[in-house]
Amino acid sequence: MYGISRRRALLGAIVAIGLGGCGFRLRGSRPLPFASVFITGPVSGELPRLMRRRIEASGSTRVIDSRSEAETVLELLSAGREKNIIGLSGSGKVREYEFRQGLRFRLLGANGKELIPETVLATTREATWDDSAILAKEQEEALLYADMEQELVRQMMRRLEAAAPGS
Repeated sequence: MYGISRRRALLGAIVAIGLGGCGFRLRGSRPLPFASVFITGPVSGELPRLMRRRIEASGSTRVIDSRSEAETVLELLSAGREKNIIGLSGSGKVREYEFRQGLRFRLLGANGKELIPETVLATTREATWDDSAILAKEQEEALLYADMEQELVRQMMRRLEAAAPGS
């Protein structure tokens, strides 16, 4: 038994060294190319809070409360949700829905120049529907929308990471 665990440990060490040597690393947040950002716009709810938390977690960028002191301005222009029927049973009852969530934003420099032009991000999910489990399905819908919000924030962060404030 002692020999097997020692072999596993040795094998694990070899794999770890091999992955590290080839440049592999887990995807994490990269620093943003600007020191401060002001978030504004008519979008409310969880998306702006998630965005603020993710930017602050990047470590290099502060979210500040003054537009005039910010190096960049992130304008959250609009956000919306849709729920579309995509499947019906033979008796005409809903069997499947498609959930969509979108976000429109742009990033401006301190001088007002567009660093990222108006961009539309969208994500979709599909789910089956069962009227006999309505409470469970409503909870599933809420979880799907929360997951889509996280995905929109990840998509936006990738675009912010690629922004060039000096141009």
